[in-house]
Amino acid sequence: MSRVGKKPIPIPDKVKISYKDRVLTVQGAKGSLTRSIHPAVDLKIDDGVMNVTTMVDDRSGRALQGLTRSLVANMVTGVNQGFERVLEISGIGYRAELKGQMVVLNIGYSNPVEFDLPEGITAVVEKNNIIKLSGIDKEKLGRTAAAIRKLRPPEPYKGKGIKYAEERIRRKAGKAGTK
Repeated sequence: MSRVGKKPIPIPDKVKISYKDRVLTVQGAKGSLTRSIHPAVDLKIDDGVMNVTTMVDDRSGRALQGLTRSLVANMVTGVNQGFERVLEISGIGYRAELKGQMVVLNIGYSNPVEFDLPEGITAVVEKNNIIKLSGIDKEKLGRTAAAIRKLRPPEPYKGKGIKYAEERIRRKAGKAGTK
């Protein structure tokens, strides 16, 4: 039973929503997002509230109801407030700098790694080791942050690498000296 899917989505005053031919368009102060809606679910838009209903009442229909509700709620939040993801770089000599729409990372390889930011994602580098990514599309923002983290994931012995700000790295002891 999907509890998430049954929750109504409040629509702020500054957000405009149009739903035609199974395509949802959400416009707000930060921009506009478009998504096609699965045929197993439908959207009901009343004054200031949107509900997601299922067309078929089976397990997959209820799962799609919760998924669609989360995706639409993220679209509404994104165009209204936006999303932000923070990455931290730790390691001696590791740093990042911004050149236009490109993040240049010095992360222990022989050459700097250049990462092109996708359209709609902006970055700010603070203190050479904190990268703040922001955008209105939560899915694209998460994929971009994961791709940057994948360039040098944090290692468990010294903690060197790129990690999310809220991530905790489980540290290992390393070699134990033998006598």
